[in-house]
Amino acid sequence: MNKINTLPTRAPRQKAFLVGVDFATEKTLLPVEDSLEELALLTETAGLEVVGEIFQKLTRPNASTYIGTGKLQEVILLVEEFHADVIIFDNELSPRHLREIEKRLEESLGEDRIHVIDRTALILDIFALHANTSEGKLQVELAQYQYRLPRLTRAWTHLARQAGGSGGRSGSGGVGLRGPGETQLEIDRREILRRISFLKDELEKVRAHRARHRKARKIQQIPTVALVGYTNAGKSTLLNLLTDARVYVADKLFATLDPTTRKVILPSNTEILLTDTVGFIQKLPTDLVAAFRATLEEISEADLLLHVIDISHPNAIVQYESVMETLSDIDCADIPTLTILNKIDLLPHDYTETKFSDVFKNPIFVSATHNIGTEELLQNIEDELFSSYIHVVAFVPYQEGQLISFFHENGNVTDIKNLAEGIEISGQLPSRSVAQFQPYITKIQHKQRSTE
Repeated sequence: MNKINTLPTRAPRQKAFLVGVDFATEKTLLPVEDSLEELALLTETAGLEVVGEIFQKLTRPNASTYIGTGKLQEVILLVEEFHADVIIFDNELSPRHLREIEKRLEESLGEDRIHVIDRTALILDIFALHANTSEGKLQVELAQYQYRLPRLTRAWTHLARQAGGSGGRSGSGGVGLRGPGETQLEIDRREILRRISFLKDELEKVRAHRARHRKARKIQQIPTVALVGYTNAGKSTLLNLLTDARVYVADKLFATLDPTTRKVILPSNTEILLTDTVGFIQKLPTDLVAAFRATLEEISEADLLLHVIDISHPNAIVQYESVMETLSDIDCADIPTLTILNKIDLLPHDYTETKFSDVFKNPIFVSATHNIGTEELLQNIEDELFSSYIHVVAFVPYQEGQLISFFHENGNVTDIKNLAEGIEISGQLPSRSVAQFQPYITKIQHKQRSTE
């Protein structure tokens, strides 16, 4: 009898039910329906299957259950009908909301198999899946602990229920239960705080290491350019096209997490460094932004940003605004920026560039997948880097010696003279750095690009 070869069976994916809330008093970039669509993509990226979704319009969150009690009961019935394993809220839930929702689920379904998480926990889980370097893993772990610490008490609710059934007075915790429960909780809390402290120390070392590398690049006078944009806008594909970096690319959110820096040669044979950074998203968790400070400094220290936009996406303008909002939050809104409209190959054939030029300032149209617009992009990078530097001659008093060091690290020094009362320094500075020398500038001139 011939043996039949069969493929190994795959474990069924967990099923997720999505819940959104549209608050009348809250300003949001995306309508609740579009935000839930994005949450569904995040859920798929995390490896879960979306089986249903629902949303509610509210003025403010319900004090105990976040959504209305009637709507929560409707969610519970749908979760039971679709055999969902996870309920994912599109907004961040407080510890109290999480406890109360799980309590209602257990009371209604008679079991605690249904897991409740929010958008923040989902994004953190995706980041944990995609962090490959030691730095990325440190950053994600720190964000996870900072998120979980205030929610730690959820792990000990079984003690309160056990105490309640023992006939003890309300709030007493029950004989022999309250003490050990609180003791273990404090042990866990202290352990997490120790771990957070350790992770912060390790990331501070990473930050210092990155700072030394940036300083070395400044001394070598190599301009740095950072790719920024909404997740899945095509930054990694563009990096691969320009540098042959071979960064992993996939049509999913947060396919790559760890930053990658590669050399690029501009048309004039000038060498620059191009860095791919983590993609942004609306409602980006605050803890995640804080944990990724060392990585985000690659953006803040760049001479030029390339803001990559998936122009084929129906919410392209909203995604653009979300990234600009995040750049403002991390004090990077003033860095010179080129707007790159990517994926033009996915637009209708009759599209006109004028239509987008009315919305975006001097956009550059490219298709990173099909190598369209690359030459124009490189020329624009060169022109912008060149024009963003200003020729400055300054007479700096000796007591302001730190400014001389700053000039060397951030600009291009062409001449320096030690005089009786100070130092005369000449060279090019990024336009955003000129203000620091304003009291001492004796000559200033915007460099003009040679036409020869």
